[in-house]
Amino acid sequence: MKSFFSICRVNVLSLALIAVGATVIVSCSKLDNDNDQNMPVAGLMAFNLAPDQQALALTLDGNSLTNFPLPYTNFTGGYVTVYPGNRTFQAFSSNSPSFQPLASATATFDPDKYYSVFTIGADSNYRNVIVHDNFDSLPGNGKAYIRYVNAIIDSTKPLTVVISAGGSDVVNQPASYAFVSEFVAITPGEVNIGISNNGGTDADRTITLEQNKVYTVLLTGLPGTTPASDLIRFITNGTLAEEPNTSRSAARSVAN
Repeated sequence: MKSFFSICRVNVLSLALIAVGATVIVSCSKLDNDNDQNMPVAGLMAFNLAPDQQALALTLDGNSLTNFPLPYTNFTGGYVTVYPGNRTFQAFSSNSPSFQPLASATATFDPDKYYSVFTIGADSNYRNVIVHDNFDSLPGNGKAYIRYVNAIIDSTKPLTVVISAGGSDVVNQPASYAFVSEFVAITPGEVNIGISNNGGTDADRTITLEQNKVYTVLLTGLPGTTPASDLIRFITNGTLAEEPNTSRSAARSVAN
């Protein structure tokens, strides 16, 4: 991978904490019997943001993406190695006897690129939102980078999302349900994130960002049910390299 951080091929990754909650372990799958260490690969990070799904089984072209179902508000913790090409991602309920997927989406994965897939929804209405994580266009210039995904179940009342640092708004925009913003540069340090709409969904949170690190803010939950303190979560995608063609990983490799 260029200018960001390496994805593992067959090592086990330690999942990062997703705001609060337990750390989970998941392995990088040998998708499609991946034994060729020289074959070009892409990286895929997957999230369970479906509030009424305690755990999801995730597959890519019928191959398991993780060794066990992914609990709600958890993610793969690092970019899992996947083959490039046109691939179909599916999410299944872990406690359902049916083999029918809750949601299915197809996307083209390019070699040496990174992608995220967010499984969102509730009450038999789910979708997989797949986006390209354009790390190759983000310079390691001492700034931090941040984006958000709106997975809060209320499509009729768009959120207003405000991200500010040092008294200035870096982001201030309406966000429809399932919207994923672009990464924007922001000064490292304390950052305030606020969300509101006309339907009673209001929350704010202050987090601390580090230079050259890349973050995704996860807006997730059920309006009127999820406490405001749990509506805003975040993860660290990784660390940008300051020098060209060098990399560091946010995911820690452990023994197979």
